[in-house]
Amino acid sequence: MLITRREEFSASHACLNPALAPEENRALYGEDSNPNGHGHNYVVEVSIEGDPDPVSGMVFDLKRLKAVLHRQVIEPFDHRFLNREVAPFDRVVPTTENIAREIWRRLEPELAAEKARLHRVRLYETEDLYVDCFE
Repeated sequence: MLITRREEFSASHACLNPALAPEENRALYGEDSNPNGHGHNYVVEVSIEGDPDPVSGMVFDLKRLKAVLHRQVIEPFDHRFLNREVAPFDRVVPTTENIAREIWRRLEPELAAEKARLHRVRLYETEDLYVDCFE
C-alpha cells in the first residue's frame, strides 16, 4: 500500500554549471541559465510504502511525515535562492532532477528505521512538469 503526503514550497534557482562557460550554459539550459535566477512554486509528493499497522491501521503516521518533510525540505528550501542558500546547490546544478534527488537524500535516513519505506519523491516544477525519484 502507498500513502502520499503533498506539500508546497517556493524557491528560485538558476541552471548553471560552474565548469561551463556562460555561452555553454545558455546553449544547454536556455533562459534557465540566467544568473539572477527564476522562481517556481514547487509541489513535492512523498510516497511511503508498507502494510497498515494492525494496531493503528496506518502505513505511517502522517503527522510525523509532515514534521520530517517540513524540517528536512520545506524549512530549508522555501523562499530561498537554491544556488546560494541551500547546499549542495552551491556546487550541484539545481535541476528538478537534482532537487528531487536531494529531497530523497534528506528524507530517506529519517524514514529508513520504520517498517514502511520511502517509495517515491515526486517533484512538480510546474503544473505539467514533474520528476519521480525512487530507489
